[in-house]
Amino acid sequence: MTVEELTRPSAPVQAAYSYCEAVTGQQARNFAYGIRLLPADKRQAMSALYAFSRRVDDIGDGTLAPEEKHERLEGTRALLDRVRKGDVAEDDTDPVAVALADSARRFPIPLEGLDELIDGVLMDVRGATYRTWDDLKVYCRCVAGAIGRLSLGVFGTQPGAADAERAAEYADTLGLALQLTNILRDVREDAGNGRTYLPAEDLARFGCQGGFGSATPPPGADFAGLVHFEVRRARALFAEGYRLLPMLDRRSGACVAAMAGIYRRLLDRIERDPGAVLRGRVSLPGPEKAYVAVRGLSGLDARHIARSTVRRRA
Repeated sequence: MTVEELTRPSAPVQAAYSYCEAVTGQQARNFAYGIRLLPADKRQAMSALYAFSRRVDDIGDGTLAPEEKHERLEGTRALLDRVRKGDVAEDDTDPVAVALADSARRFPIPLEGLDELIDGVLMDVRGATYRTWDDLKVYCRCVAGAIGRLSLGVFGTQPGAADAERAAEYADTLGLALQLTNILRDVREDAGNGRTYLPAEDLARFGCQGGFGSATPPPGADFAGLVHFEVRRARALFAEGYRLLPMLDRRSGACVAAMAGIYRRLLDRIERDPGAVLRGRVSLPGPEKAYVAVRGLSGLDARHIARSTVRRRA
């Protein structure tokens, strides 16, 4: 029997992973586009993380009363505790729990990051708002920075990688960059759901306290100025977070570069036409995503970041 056969998941576990991969493909096109560049075991683990995270997000975004959402989220935390304690059997009826438990055995995944995700969604359930960027960062670190750190548990770092002790910090920062881009892209949709994520002090600075309930900015608001201000903040986060890339193996780096590259291009589109986010969802066409994936797989982004890092140290 080969090593591959010895480490291959059992039939029930493989079925659980197949379920998670189907959820990922249906619900997260950008994410699925990136993780297709990974070897099978890492791709499966990332799908398990996504499927669990999707469950948490769906509870927060659903139509249940806040107290019911709170109860279900705490139930999900109890399931996570079972995974953490190794109490999920291969024939458990919950495929997400089975896949996540197997992934946690195979990789050093910091499962406490999923606790942080639940905490962040509970902030949504409570209707939290954010006065400053520092306030919003707490939320972003829960719902996105934690995902970056969880992903790093699957990716790992290359032996001897420079500054590898800061890898989790860079993964967290890259998560913040992605989440801020999401917030800009979804500003109209979030407003329709009664949520405002952009810091209140930023909204006041640009006269946008009136909210984003229509396809046009509030009267007298400098909406373009607000968007450009937040785009600059996101670009700075991307620049810092991209320092993770040279620490990863080629395929993991390609995955991260593809996902982050898609969001950076979304940011470019938003910057060119700020009003587009009020008229509908900004997205990239398939061919452009394919170009980003090829660029990531070629290692261009990782090499560029490595050269930039060396120049900054010189």
